[in-house]
Amino acid sequence: MKKILILVAVLSLTACNSVYMKPGTLDTTKTIYADRGGFTMKRSIKETMDKRGYNVIVGRANKMTDVVDVDTFYDDSKSEKYIKAEYVVKVAESRELFMPWCIFNGLWWWRFNVSVADQKTGKEILSWRGRGCQNSSIRKLNEILDELEKKD
Repeated sequence: MKKILILVAVLSLTACNSVYMKPGTLDTTKTIYADRGGFTMKRSIKETMDKRGYNVIVGRANKMTDVVDVDTFYDDSKSEKYIKAEYVVKVAESRELFMPWCIFNGLWWWRFNVSVADQKTGKEILSWRGRGCQNSSIRKLNEILDELEKKD
């Protein structure tokens, strides 16, 4: 009985992810807009994409609305020039929590929703609801990006 309780406890602490994606639809040469700031995944998705060579901008939006209806963004580095973003990354997340079971996997426990939309077609190419330890979430993000990227 004790082993069963331990097994149930361990399984209840494992990460859960629900991923819907359209493989081979992300053109890595196009501009991607992401919101500024963030606790966990919002920050890390920008860092990960930057390390992978994506052109990620975080300038201020041309229109400030709650609706994701954006196709031009003001880029602070371009001195008042508007640029078009092919993709928009939106992340909803909760604050990171220190969890003892993540001690060997990045220390922090994350809960998040990630959406990547193609602005040209209006289609969502990634919808990911996830939770898990920091390092495993970043590994999963890299696996997802590997599948999303267009292969030449």
